[in-house]
Amino acid sequence: MKATQEPKIVSVFVPFKLTKRGGRKEMILPPASELKRPRPDNTVLKALARAFRWKRMLEEGSYASITELAEKEKIGMSYLTRVMRMTLLAPDIIDAILEGRQGDGIDLTVLAAPFPLEWGAQRRHFGFMSQQPLQSLSQLQIADVSAL
Repeated sequence: MKATQEPKIVSVFVPFKLTKRGGRKEMILPPASELKRPRPDNTVLKALARAFRWKRMLEEGSYASITELAEKEKIGMSYLTRVMRMTLLAPDIIDAILEGRQGDGIDLTVLAAPFPLEWGAQRRHFGFMSQQPLQSLSQLQIADVSAL
């Protein structure tokens, strides 16, 4: 008669933390095992693109006021103004957001809250301590996201 073998059980322990990022749950591994890959936050990217789109629409005269734009877009004026404030971010902070290097603590809620207007103060406020040379705002190119 054949003896049945008991299956061998292997347990693997992987410490991680679950956080919400852009409305989705994300698994955060400990720093020693993290791959350091940039991870763009799609919610923040979408809001940033909308902010620059709305700014352009106002500058071109498509809408006479923020109130008119908010009504046309069918969103609250408060939300529109909080998101449009993101167009005042320092160019290197915008670059970091576009490349996914903004860090885990910076999400749409943080960016929609009041922040300093001076770029150096923004870097300190959001934890960007490097003082890199800044590119001009005219070099920033945000894709048209009229379908959003």
